[in-house]
Amino acid sequence: MKKRLLLLSFFTASVLAASAQDTTKSDPPLIISGSVDTYYKYDFSKHSNIPTSFASDQNSISIGMIDLGLKKKVGKAAFVGELSFGPRGQYQSVPNGDGAALNANNSFHIQNLYVSYDVTDKFNLTGGYMATFMGYEVISPVGNFNYSTSYLFTNGPFQNPGFKATYAFASTVSLMAGIFNDTWNAYNSAGKMNTFGAQLMVSPVKGWTAYLNVLSGEVSGTEFDLTTSYQITDAFKLGLNAADFKPAAVVGTGGFTGVALYPQIAVSKDVTLGLRGEYFKTKNGTYLTAGPAPGSSVVAGTLTANIKAGPLTLIPEFRFDNTKDVNDGFTTSSGLATKKASQILVAAVYAF
Repeated sequence: MKKRLLLLSFFTASVLAASAQDTTKSDPPLIISGSVDTYYKYDFSKHSNIPTSFASDQNSISIGMIDLGLKKKVGKAAFVGELSFGPRGQYQSVPNGDGAALNANNSFHIQNLYVSYDVTDKFNLTGGYMATFMGYEVISPVGNFNYSTSYLFTNGPFQNPGFKATYAFASTVSLMAGIFNDTWNAYNSAGKMNTFGAQLMVSPVKGWTAYLNVLSGEVSGTEFDLTTSYQITDAFKLGLNAADFKPAAVVGTGGFTGVALYPQIAVSKDVTLGLRGEYFKTKNGTYLTAGPAPGSSVVAGTLTANIKAGPLTLIPEFRFDNTKDVNDGFTTSSGLATKKASQILVAAVYAF
């Protein structure tokens, strides 16, 4: 009798263990990803002179951020959480005309925190705190070719909290529409969710993808944005970002318009050269932008190399900015106004 009970117990335990293994195998794993980056920058004016986001420390070995992302999907439901620590993830400028920085005293920042559900294979619903769908560049250096950022990136939104629905008509065409908080980059709204956003994605040919974007709200203002990239050959890629922004009447007048071109060519399996050429113009008005004085413009050229060694990318970069007017904000090492600003930097980015 004892032997039978022992055999029965052993059989039951084996079945439960096998069942548990099957459940574990069918449950997708939690995906952990992220990056770590550090840099050295030297501005030839001997002080920080170019007012775009991040990499602002002068003549110093400095840190960017450590970025940690979590992602999991079971069935039709999924979540994404992304948290960063360090200056690159910390200083999130608020483009509301006051020139202030959100979270300037925090050592961390939530980049993404949202859930999503696939209603069908073609229709998805997503809600929470999401990285913006506007623009070509992103906060994480892993997602960019250049380490320094453009004026268009600095003056656009970084995050858009809200709710959106995306429908894929085909693998080459999709449409997203959503309602978002009245203030960019804020975890919660000031009492209203009155910003409308939409994105039309089209992929006319293999390797070419284009995004037509719009954000418009009573507080956040209205921005139209075109982002596109085309892998023309295995070695040559061309990207483009163009945008126009008009602030809300309650914030001020003015705004900006600009365009940036991103040609890149792979000279070997591990080395790629790229150029970012940008034209950025501020409109006359009271709205403050990170860039030249209202009614003026800047032309910026950034030559960058990406040298890869497994998960590590070394990024040497030279940047030269030239404004229309001598009084647009650049100064020499002796403090005199000048039209020109230039810098070199070397960054190291490790992705995992």
